Amino acid sequence: MKTAIVNLATIVTGDWRRPFAKGDSILMNKGRIAKVGTVTARDIETCDVVLDADGMTAMPGMIDSQVHIAFADYTPRQRTIGFLESYLHGGTTTSITASEVHVPGRPSDPEGVKALAVTAKKCFDNYRPGGMRVHGGAIILEPGLVQADFDEIAALGVWLAKAGFGAVTTPFEYTPMVRMAQKAGMIVNVHTGGASIPGSSPITGDHLLDMRPDVSFHVNGGPIAMPDEDFPRIVHESDIALQICQAGNIRTALMCLELAVEAKQYDRFLIATDTPTGTGVMPLGMIKSVVEMACLSDHSAEMMIAAATGNVAKIYRLDNGFIKRGKDADVLVIDAPLGGSQATALEAIKHGDYPAIAACFTDGIPRYIGRSRNTPPTTRKVEMIRNTVKHPFDPGRHTV
Repeated sequence: MKTAIVNLATIVTGDWRRPFAKGDSILMNKGRIAKVGTVTARDIETCDVVLDADGMTAMPGMIDSQVHIAFADYTPRQRTIGFLESYLHGGTTTSITASEVHVPGRPSDPEGVKALAVTAKKCFDNYRPGGMRVHGGAIILEPGLVQADFDEIAALGVWLAKAGFGAVTTPFEYTPMVRMAQKAGMIVNVHTGGASIPGSSPITGDHLLDMRPDVSFHVNGGPIAMPDEDFPRIVHESDIALQICQAGNIRTALMCLELAVEAKQYDRFLIATDTPTGTGVMPLGMIKSVVEMACLSDHSAEMMIAAATGNVAKIYRLDNGFIKRGKDADVLVIDAPLGGSQATALEAIKHGDYPAIAACFTDGIPRYIGRSRNTPPTTRKVEMIRNTVKHPFDPGRHTV
């Protein structure tokens, strides 16, 4: 499909160093962003769908790097069907598994955790709830795993590993497994902070600095934060990515943000949700954290958007997260919410209001146009000025 968004007032790139792109249009073709800035009359004539944004703002779709998926669009933890498709209506266009630890009766032996990871990976390769991109299948690190196990499943496509829920006597026992997973080319995520559920262990700065994972999951606590004195050590003595989550401690999230900025390590600062968990199902969890980090700090809305998009893409080696030529065409059109005091989406975020989502594209395909089911209505009105596929892309009637 070939699509375009025209008449944009602002294009947020997802790159905090170069947060804005010049121009007023985005052209998408065959799942990729083809042009950013200006499109020609010929481009418009050859599009299947053209959206007039009426002076709104475009931003990359958000990437939630800690979603507790299981199988299909169902969370056993909160017994909810359709939560991933609902997250899409909160602006999350990509979800990365926090491991399939919530699968009822999940195995803990080496063969079982390998099979679980491979099955989840292959299932979500073939399943896009609402059009969302889901990276499923993270091997849960359990005693007994050896290098050959990691090499075997890596050859089958598994590229994520998770420490924190294995049957270890001390978190230091994860260190050799982290090294094996990394040697196999995997990105290793580690539960951080106090124990969250039975089967998890408190993991503090000493453990993280010994393990040296790629990402500290919910570094601000999930939901219990590690001691304050551990945060500067992680920032200054490692290159571990610092993922703050909605389902964590907001005070330590803000502290982590300031430490990362002061140390010139903002590329390592990531926003995620750590849901569904005991905190619940949170379709607006990503945008809520973006809003909170922006309005409670001295940093800009576009900088916080980068922590939910481009920064995540770089750490997880993904091809989306940026509005840039050649990247996956996952794009949101956002606006100031109707009835708010601010004139633009970015001003609304900085003010502490949720922006309104007017349209969502994944792989360049409109997934809904008009308004999200989960955000307030927009101040301005988008309009399809060309539609050859004769599909309304209606988000459907909002239900409570």
